[in-house]
Amino acid sequence: MRKSLIIASAIVFLIFAVQALGAKPKYKSKSKPKPKPVTSFSFYVGTYSLGQDGKPLEDSEGIYRFSLTTATGKLTNLGLATKSENPSFLTYSSDGKTVLAVNEVKDEKAQNTGYLESFSIDYKTNELKLISKVATGGAHPCYVSTNNLGDVLVANYTGGSVSLFHLSYLGFLTDYLDIQKHVGSGPNSARQAGPHAHSAYFEPNSNRIFVADLGIDQVKIYKLKQGEAKLTSTDNSIVVAPGAGPRHMAFHPTLKLLYVVNELSSSVATVKRNSDGSFTQLEEVSALPIGSDKPNSCADIHVTKDGRFLYVSNRGFNSIAEFSIDPKSGKLTQIGQQPCGGETPRNFALSPDENFIVVANQNSKDIVSFSRNAKDGKLQFRDKIKGPKAVCILFSK
Repeated sequence: MRKSLIIASAIVFLIFAVQALGAKPKYKSKSKPKPKPVTSFSFYVGTYSLGQDGKPLEDSEGIYRFSLTTATGKLTNLGLATKSENPSFLTYSSDGKTVLAVNEVKDEKAQNTGYLESFSIDYKTNELKLISKVATGGAHPCYVSTNNLGDVLVANYTGGSVSLFHLSYLGFLTDYLDIQKHVGSGPNSARQAGPHAHSAYFEPNSNRIFVADLGIDQVKIYKLKQGEAKLTSTDNSIVVAPGAGPRHMAFHPTLKLLYVVNELSSSVATVKRNSDGSFTQLEEVSALPIGSDKPNSCADIHVTKDGRFLYVSNRGFNSIAEFSIDPKSGKLTQIGQQPCGGETPRNFALSPDENFIVVANQNSKDIVSFSRNAKDGKLQFRDKIKGPKAVCILFSK
């Protein structure tokens, strides 16, 4: 009798256990909400706020903020972010919390220096608030870059020099810690009577510094040792064709190559970075279509994150030159010319998703958006908006 009772109890227990295992839970587990699709990107616009006579321009007061709609490429002017004198080039700190801007001026009352400003971002209004302002040690600074250690480089165009600073995690700039002045000239007497440092870069995963100097037809190479506030000159440099006038550069994301855009010769040089620290120029290609004889000077250059396409702005021919990049050799093939929609495209930027390119047309005072086909690299006009005397595009991080 007792044995039968135990068996019956076991059977009942098994029945309930099976039912429990197969039963549907009363409460569904909460799944993580899907991220909302990005509908727009905001970006800051650096400008020239002073005329050639040094007087303020009425319609260009400093750094502005715009937005780009991802569905259509529509542009919207969101207003003035902060007043600033000739903030002609902008960049972010590595953490994205601070905006840096050069003041492309020559202060004759302060040993002909220009200035570098740092700004905090008011995330409610997206206005910029000045944190610090320091002298660059050279006239007409036109480029600023940073690394993830808080080091900051500035290229002083008329000063013909590169300056080194440090940025604190609170966004305060030191006075310049070191300055290296270039010497020399080039064959173009009108543009190369002396050195003109036009851009300065930190080489990825390296302690080397690259400074493109339009006036001496060289990209000068320095080293910056961690913990030392000094730029050390090296024996290596990239020497371009006489009179070419190197302006900006772009590193290939995977190949040991970099690309130098030459302002005066309207060309792009493909340069190999050798293992011994030297350089070999593989080719120099025109940024203009075959047969073009229109006066022109190149300005900006960018390579896509996948390393498949390169773009260059032409001022005079007024276009964005489109190039494909050979996946093995890294050499360039021109695939098209997209009219920039205005005059004098000084600077442009790829949107964070790289589906768009936004161009700052300096002389026509407008900003133009183009959609980008990721498969073939071609650009297509989307929108155009009047604005200040725009010369730099910086998408928000």
